[in-house]
Amino acid sequence: MDGRDLVRSVKAVGSTGAAQGWRTVRAAWRRRRADAAGLPPRGAERARVPGPVLDVEPGPGGGLVRFTRSELRITVAVNGAVFWGWDGAGPEPSYALADRSPRPDPRAVLEPDKDGAWRVVAERVTVVISRNGAVEVRTPGGVTLRRDLPPRWWEPVGGGRARWMQRSEVAADARFFGLGGRASGPRLRDGTYRLWNTDPGLAFGPGDDPLYITMPVQMVVADAATHLVFHDSTWDGSVTLREGEEGAGSGHDRAGTSELRMDGGPLRCWVMVGTPARVLHAWASLTGAAALPPAWALGHHHARWGFGSEQEVRRIVAGYQDRGLPLDAVHLDIDHFDAHQVFTVDRERFPKLPVVAEELRRDGIRLVSIVDPAVKAEAGNAVYDSGSEVDAFVRDSAGKLVRGVVWPGEAVYPDFTRARVRQWWGEFYEERLAQGFAGFWHDMNEPVSFTAFGENTLPRSARHDLEGRGGDHREAHNVYALGMARAGYEGLRELTPRGRPFIFSRSGWAGMQRYGGTWSGDVATDWPGLRASLSLVVGLGLCGVPYSGPDVGGFDGSPSPELYLRWFQLGAYLPLFRTHASLRAGRREPWEFGDDVLEHARVALVERRRLLPYFVTLAHLARRTGAPYVRPVWWGVPEDRALRDCEDTFLLGDCLLVAPVLDPGTDRRAVQLPRGRWYDTVTEEAYEGPAQVLLDAPMSRIPVLARAGAVVPVRGDDGSLELEVWAPAGGRTGGGLVVRDTGDSWEEPEIERYVTRWEGQRVVVERDGENGPSEPSCPVRVRGLRTL
Repeated sequence: MDGRDLVRSVKAVGSTGAAQGWRTVRAAWRRRRADAAGLPPRGAERARVPGPVLDVEPGPGGGLVRFTRSELRITVAVNGAVFWGWDGAGPEPSYALADRSPRPDPRAVLEPDKDGAWRVVAERVTVVISRNGAVEVRTPGGVTLRRDLPPRWWEPVGGGRARWMQRSEVAADARFFGLGGRASGPRLRDGTYRLWNTDPGLAFGPGDDPLYITMPVQMVVADAATHLVFHDSTWDGSVTLREGEEGAGSGHDRAGTSELRMDGGPLRCWVMVGTPARVLHAWASLTGAAALPPAWALGHHHARWGFGSEQEVRRIVAGYQDRGLPLDAVHLDIDHFDAHQVFTVDRERFPKLPVVAEELRRDGIRLVSIVDPAVKAEAGNAVYDSGSEVDAFVRDSAGKLVRGVVWPGEAVYPDFTRARVRQWWGEFYEERLAQGFAGFWHDMNEPVSFTAFGENTLPRSARHDLEGRGGDHREAHNVYALGMARAGYEGLRELTPRGRPFIFSRSGWAGMQRYGGTWSGDVATDWPGLRASLSLVVGLGLCGVPYSGPDVGGFDGSPSPELYLRWFQLGAYLPLFRTHASLRAGRREPWEFGDDVLEHARVALVERRRLLPYFVTLAHLARRTGAPYVRPVWWGVPEDRALRDCEDTFLLGDCLLVAPVLDPGTDRRAVQLPRGRWYDTVTEEAYEGPAQVLLDAPMSRIPVLARAGAVVPVRGDDGSLELEVWAPAGGRTGGGLVVRDTGDSWEEPEIERYVTRWEGQRVVVERDGENGPSEPSCPVRVRGLRTL
């Protein structure tokens, strides 16, 4: 255990005293020895590659290619996604897939290719399998997007799981994105990225890796096309990326490379090819539609570790109300629990919590509760006693309960890879609902144990059910939080069938969007932390998780007024808009930073409330199409290389471009515009893209531009729906969608499609329906006319 691990362990249990901290350290050494004893030794290994091809067996959507030392099954699905698996690996079982794998495309056929190779030709992609086991993904026009070299396995001589490695090559101009939530990015530079969900223990910055959500999901953007590749293994691994380099016309391009190494699990992957929108639509069809948050969850949330009492909650809420600041949710951290025990309430400090919740709800404010997975290992604790009766907790290789130390002290951990444990856990949310909570915030669910040696998690030898297959924590770790989110979501669907559950989780894995969203974890309170916040939101969106956001102001420390305000202004345009800080950090209420910051924060809050109908529309579109709310500026034009390298600006849906201020002392900033006309939403000045323009960014606001022709649903002064229409460019048309949300219910919303066009000297806005165009169903305000 190095010095940082030692300090972290002692600090983590500081509330229980130094003696407990040293007991934790000693326990870490004991756990290390027990972990080593519980895992079988690997011993000598031998390497293996597929060898030359022997024969093929055509099948639906593709077929089976046999090599001398391995076999490859390849299938093109009806949604255009391509699956291949080595050594008998199929698409199922999988924690990532929302349902059964899609049907094979009957039009795709395995057929001979030149030089002893074989190929499968489909509508959107061609896949070529070489005679030695390399797999190429090509566009319909024949351009190679990705070439997987023959894989390599290392197998124990005495039998057991194999390690494997897959090297891949991509186009020289390609850029890498994704891999879950990464603080450096959103474009992933050369380096090695670990695939192991991790609590870094301290507030993180751009140089920290791995973090809370890692996924073996890459989105690769090149001139020819975009493709997404997902290697479906939950084991610990790493990805080493190296961008390519073009030969400046010499023809000697250096391909970009990706080297994936996994400690176990099947070697199987899915690949989707097309535009970014098409790729994420196919990805969502595989891994599931994003959970639809209730409308209130798209407003402003305020959280603090250390509210301490009902009186403090009321004081903070009154501070927002007295100053006329919109507030939609208040989050209670672990300090509202009784001795930090999950599914409890400290009755001395929160004696009438349901009454407080009802008072807040009448004012349009919901209560959100933190939920941690660790259960205090103490008889008399209702959750522990109940879980012991149903054998809900993780055990070690000797059959004993695995124990760790978290906030409540010594704790045990539910095994969320077992269906009946998920059902048992989901029933406890009834207690939270009875306390008046409307939403739930899953924390410490990597899972965290302060007693682990070096890695703050459960021993790798800990046993899990894994849906009846059985296995250890090496396989279950990365999907632990995914199982917890599923347990909460399905439990709430049973308990409140008419309402949409609201869950967001610190950790997760591919497919986590089915159960809710995430936040960016405990980010450091500094300017690099602000920049990392945006990287995580964009990167997660490209992995299919559209709802996320940072802790505004950072988790630790005290931000300067300027840093807090710039973070606040960024947060106002992200899906989850939450102020939050640690117990020892400075306060995060806007009025704590002076009158100027308060007034500028008020502008951001009012604008967020005004744009709420637009956020609701984006939420519904994300559920239907997989498109994230926050999109990189290259979303519509991935072939634009200048946009591909732009990381400090983003699109909010199709209509708005947001250019946050990410550096101190900035009052003007350069903004890279996609093609088309863009209007400054404050001055209404028009700019033509593609171009780089210099825009004012005073402390009172950040640059936000609207696309010409856009139709943006907004909230009017009286709270009713209005359409804000930005004039199309001359001779051009525009349009947009409006989703009229039904509140928090599951009723199908009304979707309206609008088109805009010039008719003489005026802009005409029409609703496009089945029976032809009609008048808009709500008031319309056209902007951008005075600069034409």
